[in-house]
Amino acid sequence: MKLFYGEITGNKVIINDEEQQHIVKVLRMKDGENIHVTDGKGSLASGKLVIEGKKAGIEVSEIKSDLPDFNPKLHIAIAPTKNIDRIEFFVEKAVEMGISEISIIITEKTERKNINIDKIRKQSIAASKQSLRFHFPVINDAVKLSDFLGNIDPKNTFVAHCHENLERIDLNKIPSSDSHTFLIGPEGDFSEKEIGYLSEHNIKAVSLGSQRLRTETAGLFVAAWNYNTMI
Repeated sequence: MKLFYGEITGNKVIINDEEQQHIVKVLRMKDGENIHVTDGKGSLASGKLVIEGKKAGIEVSEIKSDLPDFNPKLHIAIAPTKNIDRIEFFVEKAVEMGISEISIIITEKTERKNINIDKIRKQSIAASKQSLRFHFPVINDAVKLSDFLGNIDPKNTFVAHCHENLERIDLNKIPSSDSHTFLIGPEGDFSEKEIGYLSEHNIKAVSLGSQRLRTETAGLFVAAWNYNTMI
């Protein structure tokens, strides 16, 4: 399936401008080829490619709406690593495994404060197309940990940290739910002050095993755990 991103409104389909350039200048696709366009919101248009100069469109033969999304939903709030490539790797692989939402959180020990969210969103779209997802994940703007906590439901929210002296439940003993939110700390982990703050907000601590995992590895571990439960 040759899948591209665009807008789908009723019977009207407009391929994204950057996608059009990719089709014409990079892929050098030919007029009449079969293509598919998703809006990333659960709709999929199928049809024939129409090339007009430097523009690419689609002659629609079918539009499917309300295609099923992944269940359960997974939202990971993760602190950015000093080497941004590691977070970008996490985003790509977590998207392939069906993550629903990603938030970048700024913590006490976060070394990198400037994040190119637009670049991460583009990488998320590319990974969604690669894995044939018709529901793209939400990529939120970077936010301070305290502000993030003001907008979540603590009921199914968990924090993964490495403080072995503090109580943590096993990941596989978390009750099943339609959605989960996990917080993953930075290099150096959450501070004890932050962990206490999270506890005050009724955020439960979870263990990801006996090994100490890097930030992006911990995020992928949770994404893989959730992927294994999907229906």
